[in-house]
Amino acid sequence: MNLEGRLIGNRYEILERIGNGGMATVYKSRDHVLNRNVAVKVLKEEFTTDAEFVKRFNIEAQSAASLTHPNIVSIYDVGSEDDIHYIVMELVQGKTLKEIIMDEGVLPWKWTVNIAIQIASALEVAHRNNIVHRDIKPHNIIITEDGTAKVTDFGIAKAVSNSTITSFGSTIGSVHYFSPEQARGGYTDAKSDLYSLGVVMYEMLTGKVPFDADTPVSIALKHMQEKAIEPKVINPTIPDSINKIIIKAMEKEPNLRYISATEMLNDLKEVIKNPNGNFVVMNAVVQEDKTRVISTEEANKEVQKQEVQKEEKRNEEKPKKKKSLKRKIITVLIVLLICAIIFGGAMFATWKLLVGNRAKQVQIPNLVEMNIEDAKTKLNELKLKYSVSEEFSPDGKEAGLVLAQDPKYQDNYKINEETILKLTVSKGLEMVTVPKVAGLTKDEAILKLDVANLEVEITEENNDKIQEGIVISQDIEADTEVAKNSTVKIVVSLGRGIKEVTVPYLIGKTEEDAKKAIETAELTVGTIKYESDTTKSNGVVLKQGIEADKKVDEKTAVSLTVNKLAEIKKGTVNINLKSLLGYKKQVDEEGKDIPAKSVEVMVKVTSDGSEDTIYKKSHKEDTEKITVPVEGIGTITVKVFIDDVRKTQEQMDLNKDNPVLNID
Repeated sequence: MNLEGRLIGNRYEILERIGNGGMATVYKSRDHVLNRNVAVKVLKEEFTTDAEFVKRFNIEAQSAASLTHPNIVSIYDVGSEDDIHYIVMELVQGKTLKEIIMDEGVLPWKWTVNIAIQIASALEVAHRNNIVHRDIKPHNIIITEDGTAKVTDFGIAKAVSNSTITSFGSTIGSVHYFSPEQARGGYTDAKSDLYSLGVVMYEMLTGKVPFDADTPVSIALKHMQEKAIEPKVINPTIPDSINKIIIKAMEKEPNLRYISATEMLNDLKEVIKNPNGNFVVMNAVVQEDKTRVISTEEANKEVQKQEVQKEEKRNEEKPKKKKSLKRKIITVLIVLLICAIIFGGAMFATWKLLVGNRAKQVQIPNLVEMNIEDAKTKLNELKLKYSVSEEFSPDGKEAGLVLAQDPKYQDNYKINEETILKLTVSKGLEMVTVPKVAGLTKDEAILKLDVANLEVEITEENNDKIQEGIVISQDIEADTEVAKNSTVKIVVSLGRGIKEVTVPYLIGKTEEDAKKAIETAELTVGTIKYESDTTKSNGVVLKQGIEADKKVDEKTAVSLTVNKLAEIKKGTVNINLKSLLGYKKQVDEEGKDIPAKSVEVMVKVTSDGSEDTIYKKSHKEDTEKITVPVEGIGTITVKVFIDDVRKTQEQMDLNKDNPVLNID
């Protein structure tokens, strides 16, 4: 059934199919209520016809929707419409861990541990909420582009395992990651997830699963009966600690595995800090029950093996065709027998679960900050046991109050009766005696206060009478009782407190660089005077008030004399030659115009005591505008000569904005 383009739940528009699994098809969809993209997982039609399965599916999906964790794919909604049963979940961009393993093969151990820590963290939260995944495998773990692991399908596996349509054949995709108890149809709990996580780590570090065979039944039997080759044998680069973690997680007997996801998570975190450390504690071997289903299976397997051998011997005397046919029939019978054994194991485990003595569970109490006597009463009422240790309270909690408990309190977190809670009880505030440190050196005082379990705060001040580095005073008197880790303030002498420094060589530096050099030498900049020296660059230091290399007290002022040359500025002189000469047009006897004759125009400028000719050129007498650019310092004198005869002399102030002198 193709749902692309359809709107379900009057809310979710199916955009495109992005995944297809054994039980469901996943579509990228648009949530038109919250205006965001989501993933909608739709159950396949063959599952929707089983009412019991659909009921379990909805219950478990709704339960899993309560999980909130950065490494768990969030479930937003569960619904059905026209025999379409769906789950709405967070849309995660990335690749499944299985795809990464297939693409890259063996993965680096540090990367593997990082991913395993994230998966274990997700399982820790789920298990505390009494939710067991039951189908941890690389296919159900999505790795985002930033390396975040997201575990999906929480609760769905439980719906399948409790459904009446469940069969061994429906678990083909997961059998490589099954725990032994899952393989034989027994009771599964949080430790089953940890076994599967061990298998996932095994595959990441070796590129292969620990058990493989031609049929799911054969793989399941290997999980129950065979010991996996240690991953370090396949990949010698794996640190010993990781090898041990995987072995412990994959123990056949649940009691030999990690007690909880928290315990496994702690070991995984320790690997990052101490990869070759010997911190993984293997649990002691538990005496196996003589009536375990696995023993029956092993016995039947041996019987089947003998029967096969007898049959093969008889078949040697028969035609090949009959031999082949009988062998096939016997193989089918053997597979049916194994399935019957597995089913019997499942029935036995279910009976044991329902009828056997199972410890009653109670909500873990919150005992922190409760008086120890009241806490004991509460624990007795709940039929819980306890152990008590005492320690001083760093923040001053009164004696007798519970400071911490292990396991910690959590909402909706139940534990078995008779569980031992470790309580840490306050002994009150620890007091210490302040030692005398006045008169000691600063280092001696710090050491003495540290030995007394006290903090120290130091200030320094000048003192003409007490030597530099000696403690002048302390704010808390000696022999006073104070709380441990209190702060004692001490004042340390700087002695005379004035340091001698060397005056740097400043002549030739720019004014700015000279100022920086003075400050760097722990001196201060004194008065600055300006003089003009045309033989030196403008803006450089000509003199310094204190000669270079002289020793003076810090903060002494150093005066400077800086070269400041007058700024040369520019202007424009406009000459109207026709007006200056009083030229008038003339005609000859015949009344024709007489052409204007040429004259030589020369301009001289006097600036800062020196005179220079800046312009000299011939022009017609009737020229009305000659433009001459000029420059100088301050006010200049402009002289205009015509054929070497001075016609005019005028002053021009170049300090004005855009100065212009018009001569006519």
